[in-house]
Amino acid sequence: MARPSGLAEIDELPEPDRLEGFPPPRLTERLYGQDLAERGFLQAFQSARLHHAWILTGAPGIGKATLAYRIARFLLASESERDMLGSSLEVGAETQASHLVAGLAHPELLVLRRPYDFKNKRLKTEITVDEVRRLKGFLGTSAGDGWRVVIVDPADELNTNAANALLKSLEEPPKRTVFLLLSSAPERLLPTIRSRCRTLSCAPLSPEDLRRAVAQALNAAGDEVSGSLPAGEEWETLQRLAEGSVRRLLLLHTSRGLALSRKIKGIIETLPKPDWAAIHALGDELGSAAAEARYELFFELLLGHLAHIIRAAATAETGTAEGRLADRLITQDQLAAWAQLWETLVADKADADALNLDRKALILLTFQRLVQASRGAAQA
Repeated sequence: MARPSGLAEIDELPEPDRLEGFPPPRLTERLYGQDLAERGFLQAFQSARLHHAWILTGAPGIGKATLAYRIARFLLASESERDMLGSSLEVGAETQASHLVAGLAHPELLVLRRPYDFKNKRLKTEITVDEVRRLKGFLGTSAGDGWRVVIVDPADELNTNAANALLKSLEEPPKRTVFLLLSSAPERLLPTIRSRCRTLSCAPLSPEDLRRAVAQALNAAGDEVSGSLPAGEEWETLQRLAEGSVRRLLLLHTSRGLALSRKIKGIIETLPKPDWAAIHALGDELGSAAAEARYELFFELLLGHLAHIIRAAATAETGTAEGRLADRLITQDQLAAWAQLWETLVADKADADALNLDRKALILLTFQRLVQASRGAAQA
């Protein structure tokens, strides 16, 4: 079969779920902090009434994809390759099932995610209907007595046509087929998709599990990002900002995230009269293609800061930095408007990504919206 145009220049296609410099979730050796979710799936399997579709929910970067591949290895493994005691989803790293899943080469595993755009030489911004149509050929073959597994990573990125195409397969699933849909915002999925799935909730990692997971990732990282585990005050700050997410902590640690967080916080503290020169400088810094990781981290941190301030306003929190900012920026009458603003910023980001719009322009628009909202409290 001929190679797609453009593939010759690309040694290895980028993967949507991979943090640059670190192994992808399917190669993560151990899963930390999701024992409850793992037990929930294992109990369903042992009941002999395993549901055909699951939504793995939880914040980004806490292990949903790692859990999905762990479930896939378990289902696709032979009985002799599984945990003999039946107490975990553990499958040995040297087994055939593990090797095939690690290479995305198992004939009974299909992973649906954002495809690579060879024309523009970047990942597409959504999971397309053509990607989901691969299900027809995959499900049309016989799986024999074994299981088949479909991973949608993440289902949040399905476009409308793709979501409807997936729904058809969920409505009439073949026997011994399990769908694993990853989602950080399940409320945004089609209600008809949610109604056909059971939910498997993943939780933010505890401080100790977060430390172990970060240490594992750093030990497995490439030479360009490998290093020692942060310690002392630096670790405490990273842990607080990460909010239980391994991915976010690694991004903070490897992408000068602490400095970026301080810049964001500094600008928010000057609302409604921010330093526009500093904002323009930040837009220039994050606007290039080379700054993609920091650009994504910027929005994660900004939305996180805003969520804490809005929550502080809603609970009349006092005595904290967020509480003091909330008291100055948000009146009780404006709570709903600020909550809607948060949603608007998320939608702006999604639209800009989908249309490949100018990143600096989006950053400027974001702060313009914040200035406008904060002026309401100043005038109250």
